[in-house]
Amino acid sequence: MRDEPSADDRLHRIRHSLAHVMAQAVLKLRPGSKLGFGPAIDDGFYYDFILSSPLTADDFGAIEDEMRKIIAENQTFVREDLSVADGLARIDGMGEPYKREYAEDLVHKQGVSSISFYSNGPFLDMCEGPHVDRSGQLPKDGFKIRSLAGAYWRGDSKNAQMTRLYAYAYADKKALDARIKEAELAKERDHKKLGAELDIYVIDDEIGPGLALWLPNGTVVRDELEKLAKELEFKAGYVRVATPQISKVGLYYKTGHLPYYKQHMYPFMPLVEDGEVREEYVLRPMNCPHHHKVFAARKRSYRDLPLRLAEYGQVFRYEDSGAISGLLRVRSMCMNDAHLYVTPDQIKAEFLAVLEMHRKVYEVLGLESYKLRLSAWDPDDPKGKDKYVNDPEAWESSQKLIREAMADGSFTYEEVKGEAAFYGPKIDVQFKTVTGREETASTNQLDFAVPKRLGLTYVDSSGAEVAPYVIHRAPLGTHERFVAFLLEHYGGAFPTWLAPVQVRIIPVTEQFTGYAEKLCAELRGEMVRAEVDGSSDRMGKKIRDAATAKIPNTLVVGEREQAEATITLRRFGVKEQATMPFAEFQAKLRQAIATRASAFPT
Repeated sequence: MRDEPSADDRLHRIRHSLAHVMAQAVLKLRPGSKLGFGPAIDDGFYYDFILSSPLTADDFGAIEDEMRKIIAENQTFVREDLSVADGLARIDGMGEPYKREYAEDLVHKQGVSSISFYSNGPFLDMCEGPHVDRSGQLPKDGFKIRSLAGAYWRGDSKNAQMTRLYAYAYADKKALDARIKEAELAKERDHKKLGAELDIYVIDDEIGPGLALWLPNGTVVRDELEKLAKELEFKAGYVRVATPQISKVGLYYKTGHLPYYKQHMYPFMPLVEDGEVREEYVLRPMNCPHHHKVFAARKRSYRDLPLRLAEYGQVFRYEDSGAISGLLRVRSMCMNDAHLYVTPDQIKAEFLAVLEMHRKVYEVLGLESYKLRLSAWDPDDPKGKDKYVNDPEAWESSQKLIREAMADGSFTYEEVKGEAAFYGPKIDVQFKTVTGREETASTNQLDFAVPKRLGLTYVDSSGAEVAPYVIHRAPLGTHERFVAFLLEHYGGAFPTWLAPVQVRIIPVTEQFTGYAEKLCAELRGEMVRAEVDGSSDRMGKKIRDAATAKIPNTLVVGEREQAEATITLRRFGVKEQATMPFAEFQAKLRQAIATRASAFPT
């Protein structure tokens, strides 16, 4: 008897089978279209097409109706395995050139000895499966086409651009409705939408794609994050440096970043004298080579270590235009960077201290939905010599040290091969955002290779010159990516300490503007970001405007408040308002800001 599939496996089969059903429906509505890939994904499935005529969102209903007809027909999913020769002939008969290309790759690069196909009704696809037994087992109300997008065949911009249809798919309508509701919330919290509404940043075509202009509100958030980082780093014994955003190209050949990283770097800038290129410069894609040169600026002893160099450094990476997205994927970014130069016996303690700093940052920011990933070397990767420094013994010893540090700190993590940096293993902090994405927000890397390449040394206790290990770390990642996370995490409603405007004061009428301005001056004298709404709008509109701007503390002042030296506090997202002495509000405000509280003191 065949084992019953697990719930996860059943859902995967449903999603994969629905992808075939959707492809069948599209081919009926757009005859002559060609097929790409159609896999199951985390919340449903997609299928890529070269369409005979375009589709729009207006066509989604017709496709879904056709899919329900196919489900009602209770078509049987039938698998057939053919020899390579017969399989290629079958694909030729199907007239599917993209399937043919992929099949040839499977044969020549992966050495498959057979090609599998699935049919259901008149639809035939080259496919490994698995699928449900019959289309009637698919939920007719458990799927919904959600969007279409452009996608290059096999993810390569040199290939044909296909149309990708995405759909949600779940085992029943209840689960589907819950996902749709979650997606609607995600749209409301999308950092690109909130960034525009709250005046956080803009992207200007004349400046260039992926190059964010930080507006005053966004700059406040950046400054507060930097202040947090600098305080934590100062207490942990870091020293700050400042380095140029450009360097000679040759430095990156010495570190090993070139030629492998060239595709992610801006074009080199040749300096020409007398018709000859004398030197080439490039915008830096990372800060570490500059920090290594700071380390090398003078002779170091083991007594100088650990040396912890920190900088919020601007770096430039030439992301593919198709990958650029809001603040998450940009071409210029400011990184919460630091490099710790350590002796072998300091590695575990320093690595663990960095992880504790990560934990403290997330605690302050109220970030809980994250996991740690040990991104390890893959010795079996056929491209290993191109991807990694060729020193198996150093790889194994470094990864052992990280595992021990993680155990000592009681950190749970998953280990993934093939995700290490070229110079050493790392811990990546993976966040699942409220919009459903999993992204790497922060990293903590152990580098055993580059210091040797650059000839970095310190004098150890025996008088010998030896290379230090380097820990690369960025608990707050880049401003761009981290602010995107925080916008979505808070829904734009930042806690008081982080809010661009911490207090807005609204006089009931013009008569009380003087009192409002007096209070505002007192607050600004304490470095509180306060402002007065002195517009001629009605009070109701002023209050709505403050709520739209997600101001955490709105103070309403009128005749009674002026007479009694009080304010009426309206907290964002709180229905009840409270009248209190202004001095009491000041004290609570000071406490909320000083402690970086997530909630306002009661």
